[in-house]
Amino acid sequence: MRAVSGLWLWRHNPLRRTTDLVEAWVACAAALLLVLAVPAAGWGIGGLADEAMAESVREQSAQRRPAVARVLRAAPPPGRTATDPDSAVDQRTRRPVVAEWTAPDGTRRSGTVTTAVPTAGPGDTFRIWTDGRGDPVARPMDPDTARAHAVLAGAGAASAAAGLVEAARRSVVRRLMQRRYEELDREWAKAGPDWGRTGAGS
Repeated sequence: MRAVSGLWLWRHNPLRRTTDLVEAWVACAAALLLVLAVPAAGWGIGGLADEAMAESVREQSAQRRPAVARVLRAAPPPGRTATDPDSAVDQRTRRPVVAEWTAPDGTRRSGTVTTAVPTAGPGDTFRIWTDGRGDPVARPMDPDTARAHAVLAGAGAASAAAGLVEAARRSVVRRLMQRRYEELDREWAKAGPDWGRTGAGS
């Protein structure tokens, strides 16, 4: 930002180098991109993600149905093969049980599922979600969770865009610094042999 503020002051400065102006213009362009393009990128990506997540919510809501499962007996701790019917609950609080439920076509189904009710015993009931075939699936994503994912996607896109802009600015500044050192070396090579001699440069 100091380079941007100094851009106006350097217009007629006799010590101004071409690389100074280039660096100032690069900083100005980077600032404009950070103010305009980065938020636009975040908004655009976030909007696309929101549409995609909303469509996913609609599809899951249409394809998954709630069902009441009745506990038959406790199940041995699985090697993580039981289907989780409710993804909103921490897996550490769930335990496997053998239960039965009714599929959408009216047939009786049974299998190992997990429940968040720690005291569930034979005859107790709890809700699960099933697909069109009656197999247990995770609960549909709710709109609030989908919107939160979209916001995170937009924020991530904006952060990535800002990082790219800053990386590009730093790369250009690094090249400019290298060019300055090269020019300084050339000037010093010209002045070096006469340095310290009486009347040199007169």
